Amino acid sequence: MSKNLFEPTQVGEIAVANRIVMAPLTRNRAPGGIPTALMAEYYRQRATAGLIIAEATQISPMGVGYRDTPGIHSPDQAAAWRQVTDAVQAAGGLIVLPLWHVGLSSHSSLLPGAAAPVSSTSRRAETKTFTREGFVPVSEPRALRDEELPGLLADYRHAARCAMAAGFDGVEVHAANTYLLEQFLRDSVNDRSGPYGGSVAHRARLLLEVVSAVSQEAGAGRTGVRLSPLTTFGGSAATDSDPQALYGYVVERLAPLGLAYLHLIEGETGGARQPEGAPAFDYQALRRSFQGAWMVNNGYDGALAREAMSRDRADLVAFGRAFISNPDLVRRLRENAPLNALRADKLYGGGAEGYTDYPTLERAAA
Repeated sequence: MSKNLFEPTQVGEIAVANRIVMAPLTRNRAPGGIPTALMAEYYRQRATAGLIIAEATQISPMGVGYRDTPGIHSPDQAAAWRQVTDAVQAAGGLIVLPLWHVGLSSHSSLLPGAAAPVSSTSRRAETKTFTREGFVPVSEPRALRDEELPGLLADYRHAARCAMAAGFDGVEVHAANTYLLEQFLRDSVNDRSGPYGGSVAHRARLLLEVVSAVSQEAGAGRTGVRLSPLTTFGGSAATDSDPQALYGYVVERLAPLGLAYLHLIEGETGGARQPEGAPAFDYQALRRSFQGAWMVNNGYDGALAREAMSRDRADLVAFGRAFISNPDLVRRLRENAPLNALRADKLYGGGAEGYTDYPTLERAAA
């Protein structure tokens, strides 16, 4: 059934004004992990999106992977997020919060007591992270013990509770982009044995337990999950030995939970939708297993989004960088208006420049 990108729809318990979603975008403007008034203005400017997915937000001090990224595990953080949700909702918008633990994609200088990052594995990744010293190689991780995982589930549950108390319209479990939950999912990373390693069912266990715990706190109809089946890991070509089977299993097990949406990154995050050498992947086979809203992401422009709607390949389309430089992206897409150029040098860290100073069509005309 053909859909219109600009029509309202229902996303679980969330009624959205259009099918255009602002994707989560790390901007490193939360000193000490605390959201700011500047962040509230940034999101308020983009409130015409049918749904805003805020930047990924760590569930605990051990979940931090990059400097100046926000958290959602302390009363101060929850109170500071409230100014963001109030601003967005006062402007007529809706906003959900991605719950994030980076796992091994971190550096000891960012963690309590200079601890080692934790993961499904003790193998170090060939990747870098953003610290006070700039971009540096990640630290050697420590494999989480099975008996530590109930504590991790409690962290996710607590973060979901804090997010809803802060006024968010829902939450998103971040199980993509090579972070902790994906480190457990993939056999190219997860080298453990026991109940959380080995078979597909064991590797998927942690994610399914996290989603169950989070949805009990936020409500299943206000919970989404983000997946990235073909994103590569740590500078290597490693995904999973059989991503179709792995993610097919995951979606089949998520389907009965009554979730609001699944958020699928098609191809390499921020790169090709069909990476060279990657296996062909049937996203629509996964979609047929899931009854909630199906959100697609990665490299979509107005034309591609309209095509996805007309061919019924998605219920929602998430736009990333286009929303950074175009606070009124919904209007620009509707009118086929030109887009502002992106200030790539202002993506990470800094102040208002390259953050809240991009002009709307009205401002540009004036």
